[in-house]
Amino acid sequence: MKRRLYTLDVFTTRQYAGNPLAVVTDGDGLALAKMQAIAREMNLSETVFVQRPTNNGALARLRIFTTTHELPLAGHPVIGTWFLLAELGVVPASEGQVQIMQQTGAGILPVEFSFHDGRPVRVTMTQKPARFSAAKLNRVALAESLGLKTADLDPTLPPEFVSTGIFNLMVPIRSRKTLSKIHMNMRQLAQLISRNGVMAYCFALSSRGRAFARGMLPWGLVEDPATGSAGGSLGAYLVERERLKPGETLTILQGIEMGRPSEIQVEVTSARGRLVPKVSGSAVRVFEGHIEA
Repeated sequence: MKRRLYTLDVFTTRQYAGNPLAVVTDGDGLALAKMQAIAREMNLSETVFVQRPTNNGALARLRIFTTTHELPLAGHPVIGTWFLLAELGVVPASEGQVQIMQQTGAGILPVEFSFHDGRPVRVTMTQKPARFSAAKLNRVALAESLGLKTADLDPTLPPEFVSTGIFNLMVPIRSRKTLSKIHMNMRQLAQLISRNGVMAYCFALSSRGRAFARGMLPWGLVEDPATGSAGGSLGAYLVERERLKPGETLTILQGIEMGRPSEIQVEVTSARGRLVPKVSGSAVRVFEGHIEA
């Protein structure tokens, strides 16, 4: 059976930048093993299968797969898939703001759209409230795993595991110049973080509300050009550490060292002691066709 397949670049407005994503828009009836096999065949960080929701409050259900397993939630798959569905008319276009509900492995969550002249220009996802876990790591070992010296780590901010759906290690780096010098030792970094998190999200603040970042993955893909989940966690981390105010916009520039520049917008709200990030971005179609499945 032929199924519709698209690829997009996410957190960018131009092709061959941002983070690549594959989306199968008619994913109903596919067995778990088949979806995993397709994701492995796509060989991207994530592949999404759009299905009919099992909850009447949601417009669609997203099943998100890496090359090895299913994820409950991830940033660039949500942004990219809903940008595509808005372009395809699944989301009713209306000038200005539109909100729908999506079904994910993390539950029923809102997605917001900005339209102009009947076309989507930005998609915003609400992530889960941030959870924090102290990083009991040796700073010397952490620096060495990134090819850096201890003095290259920001002395004013501590590394910390943060989750808004997936735990990642926030690693404050002293400067933008130092960030570009990272050369990861995959085995050493994996030993340090794999029990508690997926990625070392290394960042350097350039000014208030603006950060450069690199998403270091101590497994197959090595580095991620744009990471919505970690971007949301970084926003919450900076609010928690009083480097950002609730409601203030954080712009994260990522993927530059990879030649795939990306831009992620984050806004964190604070309510009843919980920090809830909203992550925004754009996407652009690269390929469309069919896959036998």
